[in-house]
Amino acid sequence: MSSVPDAFLANSDVSGIANAAKPSGWQREMASAVRAVDELLKRVDLNPDDAEVRRLLIFAGIKAADPDTLRRFPVLVPENFLARMTPGDPDDPLLRQVLPLAVESDLVDGFVADAVGDLDARRTPGVLQKYAGRVLLIATSACAVHCRYCFRRDYPYAEEPRRLQDWQPALDEIASDSSISEVIFSGGDPLMLNDARLQALCLAIDQIPHIERIRLHTRLPIVLPSRVTPELLAMLAGLRAQPIMVVHANHGNELVGDCVDALRMMVRSGVPVLNQAVLLAGINDNLDALETLCRRLINIGVMPYYLHQLDRVSGTAHFEADRDQGRLLIQQLAARLPGYAVPRFVQEIPGEPNKTAL
Repeated sequence: MSSVPDAFLANSDVSGIANAAKPSGWQREMASAVRAVDELLKRVDLNPDDAEVRRLLIFAGIKAADPDTLRRFPVLVPENFLARMTPGDPDDPLLRQVLPLAVESDLVDGFVADAVGDLDARRTPGVLQKYAGRVLLIATSACAVHCRYCFRRDYPYAEEPRRLQDWQPALDEIASDSSISEVIFSGGDPLMLNDARLQALCLAIDQIPHIERIRLHTRLPIVLPSRVTPELLAMLAGLRAQPIMVVHANHGNELVGDCVDALRMMVRSGVPVLNQAVLLAGINDNLDALETLCRRLINIGVMPYYLHQLDRVSGTAHFEADRDQGRLLIQQLAARLPGYAVPRFVQEIPGEPNKTAL
């Protein structure tokens, strides 16, 4: 059984950005992220203190989440993502992804805390395994944005490793199982780790001979494009295992400005970049929105990979679109776009050996 050298473990901490010697630009951007509902609304010219705006919000069905919901899953929106929203529009598709609503506290049959069976898939602290040949690392609990449809909003992150030395049992577990060929960095969002900590963990995995691919699932290139730097790409290019980046954009309005520049930089560095989207009621559950999303992705060089049926997590029922509608939308997309630009419509069903095609 191979093991990670002690040199990688000494005095290392992968808990996040707090102990970085000198904050990077993206870390400084995170420090100024919006963290309150009223501030979020005011920043998009929807000041809830204004009587006319209040009437507009009520008409749009917007009532802020209760304090308990906000304590458990607070607001977090980077300035860069905020700047892409249309001022004065309560139905803006980016705003709706991050705006906490009162309906999140509704109890709805079939919507549960662990809709995708993460806890049953826990192989060892920090490691989940649902599918043959692949394991997933809960690399951090931190995200750059709190998407209100998040399928891990109630995940017990406190039980997972934080310092790199705490990862030793997980790394040894992966090293002991030669059937594992791919490690998926998830979270939270693995790109919330600073470069030094991310590199230490990547190199520890990269030294395991039977690991062929290291995949990172991240929303940061979309919501915080400054996280994509030449240094990050050089680190990934230096790995023995093949790096793969899976990003997460749901709407074409996300793919503008420096977000496009960041994605192109990744693609042209040679790292394969795929996109996963979630079918979201009132946000992208129409043909024009999905076609624009797929066209913009493919024109950047990012492959539309999956369109997910919503994971039925507590607090997210208002985002659920009808599955038959999703099937029809994929058929309509296939009539408008080349095959490589049409994502697979899938659902994650606990216990199944792979994503279920819908």
